[in-house]
Amino acid sequence: MSENQDEKYVRLSKLMSEEGICSRREADDLIEKGYVFVNGERVETLGVKFPHGVDIKVSQLGKKLLSKKKTVILYKPVGYVSHGDDEGNYPCAIDLINNNNLVPNTQGVKDFKELREGLAPAGRLDIDSKGMLVLTQDGKIAKQIIGETSRMDKEYLVRVTGRIIDNGLDLLRHGLELDGEPLKPAKVDWINKDQLKFVLIEGKKRQIRRMCELVGLEVTGLKRVRIGRVTIGSLREGQWRLLGPDERF
Repeated sequence: MSENQDEKYVRLSKLMSEEGICSRREADDLIEKGYVFVNGERVETLGVKFPHGVDIKVSQLGKKLLSKKKTVILYKPVGYVSHGDDEGNYPCAIDLINNNNLVPNTQGVKDFKELREGLAPAGRLDIDSKGMLVLTQDGKIAKQIIGETSRMDKEYLVRVTGRIIDNGLDLLRHGLELDGEPLKPAKVDWINKDQLKFVLIEGKKRQIRRMCELVGLEVTGLKRVRIGRVTIGSLREGQWRLLGPDERF
């Protein structure tokens, strides 16, 4: 195979991820189990490459395995980190996934230990912020929310103090830079004299707090209330529920 030809071939797991079938890790698991077919032929070898445009199918057993993946909507309180790898010896959001904090009358959870072991946060919410955090076993959902090409919007309610500079609201909407890079346009509006609503399609570290500092404001409270089409709803701090079968981000 020539060098030019080799560039046209891509690992099967990457192709499956690009086509939105599942995550690369999930694809490798399906391939190892013999649940993936390319152009009608079963593929069981990891790392094998194919050109774009091949016909990829997942067997019924593979689809059933993917359908068992769970996604959790959690109301993260202040004082909890989103991920166990975050710096500092702080309580982690995953610790709240237990029977005591489950919304009453929620079905579909039999083994809490198994559920927790497979969950990973799809994005972060800093330790000083509260609100909606998504933890999922589903690589497809994670890619929707935090994938490189994701443009899923996220809504925040933000309490502030200080006096905003004259053109501050316009700058918050578009015109600021962080870490030497221009920020993408945002929707920002006053709700009342000390509260703003932000809708962002990106999520740099402590982005809203840093944006506000640049226009003369200090954030005193931050709550995420929506990711895509899914809202935090009636959850109380520390509570969680499973994503419903008819819900889509």
